[in-house]
Amino acid sequence: MSAQLMSARPADWPVAPGWQALVNEFFTSAKGESLIAFLQSRIDAGAVIFPPLPLRALELTPPEDVRVVILGQDPYHGRGQAEGLAFSVAPGVRMPPSLQNIFKEMQRDLGVPFPSFPEPGGSLVKWATHGVLLLNTCLTVEEGQAASHSGKGWEQLTDAVIRHVAQGDKPVVFMLWGSHAQSKRAFIPQDRGHLVLMSNHPSPLSALRPPVPFIGNGHFGKAREFREQHGF
Repeated sequence: MSAQLMSARPADWPVAPGWQALVNEFFTSAKGESLIAFLQSRIDAGAVIFPPLPLRALELTPPEDVRVVILGQDPYHGRGQAEGLAFSVAPGVRMPPSLQNIFKEMQRDLGVPFPSFPEPGGSLVKWATHGVLLLNTCLTVEEGQAASHSGKGWEQLTDAVIRHVAQGDKPVVFMLWGSHAQSKRAFIPQDRGHLVLMSNHPSPLSALRPPVPFIGNGHFGKAREFREQHGF
C-alpha cells in the first residue's frame, strides 16, 4: 500500500458491505462529486495527500460490528504516519503525543501495559477489527498542513456515519474527546441507551487541563463496564 493517496476514485477505496449504500449516496451527491474533483485537482497539482485509503475505518469496522466510536478530527499530516484510522499510526512509526496519552490513560485505568516501540507500536488496526470505529471527521490531509481538507465535504459523509450508528438499535459507547468531537453530541439520541463519554482531547495541550482532563477520565474502565453489562 502506497503511503499517500494516489487515486481520487471512490471505487478504489474498499468499505465493508454494510457501509456501501451510505458511501454511494454521498459520492453521487453534489457535495461528494465536488470533494472528488477537489482531491483530483490536488493530486494533479502534485500535492502529497494522506492517508492512502481514506475510508479504511469503514473497511475494517462494519456497521453491524460497531461497539465503540472514537472520533478524531483529521489524519496525521506527517509522512508515513496516517493509516486511515483516527489516532492510529502505521506500523513502525513512533507514537505521536496524543496517542501516547491514550495508552497512558489505558495503563492508568485498566492496568494495560504501555506498548513498546517499535512493536507493537501505535497501530490500532486490532481495535478496528474488534468493533472500535476509529473515525476522523475529515478523512484526508495534505503533508505538513493540518486541517487542509477540512470543510471540503468529508464532514457530510462522516456526520452521516455517526448518525447511522447512533440511530441503531444496539447500545454503543461514544468517546468524544475535545470540543470538535463533542460538537457531534447532538447526533446521538438520548433514548437509544448509548453511553456518551466526554472529556478534553488527549493532546498534551489539553490532556491535563480542566474542565475534564483526559488523563484520569476513566473512560476505558467505564466502557468496559458498559460492554460487560450489555454482553458484548
